[in-house]
Amino acid sequence: MFLEINELKKSFGSGDYKVDVLKGISFGVEKGEMCVLLGPSGSGKSTLLNIIGGIDSADSGYISINGEKTADMKEKELTYYRRKHLGYVFQMYNLIPNLNVKENIEVGAYLSDNPLEIDDLLKTLGLYEHRHKLPNQLSGGQQQRTAIGRAIVKNPDILLCDEPTGALDYNTSKEILKLIENVNKKYGNTVIMVTHNDAIKNMADKVIKLKDGKIRDSFENKNKVSASDLDW
Repeated sequence: MFLEINELKKSFGSGDYKVDVLKGISFGVEKGEMCVLLGPSGSGKSTLLNIIGGIDSADSGYISINGEKTADMKEKELTYYRRKHLGYVFQMYNLIPNLNVKENIEVGAYLSDNPLEIDDLLKTLGLYEHRHKLPNQLSGGQQQRTAIGRAIVKNPDILLCDEPTGALDYNTSKEILKLIENVNKKYGNTVIMVTHNDAIKNMADKVIKLKDGKIRDSFENKNKVSASDLDW
């Protein structure tokens, strides 16, 4: 198994104020798969994504990527792990305002030993003709495309997407989902996407449904549909 999550537990606070956010989460994802973590607010899905991404740590259990356990890593090793294995796409774009599209994407390339070719990526993203524009000259969808480019230019093993369409309208959301689908197919990155939108599960290879910090259901999607055919 390429990505293995084993009995992850996580709580915040202590004593009477302790809240168990993850209550023994276990599942696996094969290389190149798209996995959707589905659940309502407070289900633990973003906390789980942050632990996979090395942004937060679990109280117990472990995550393993290609046999490497994050819990065994020292801080320097964990930093290298994030640079080597992971790309992040968030609901907010977090672009650098005084850098143009191409320069924002190049920031990600500097973190990689084996970055993708930037002009080719810009064309895949539909951003080539906008490459010299600053973020405030872009639409929300174009800004999210730029953020995806910054994450994917590193050529990461895993692309982590936390509500990547949460700030976008319906049509733009579908464009971004189609782009993530295309990136997954073209570059072979494993995609882990957090969402509360039930329709998005239909484009995934694997679906993990979370509620109150537990997996309530998990299944392989035998009848995937294209992102462009999603409806909600």
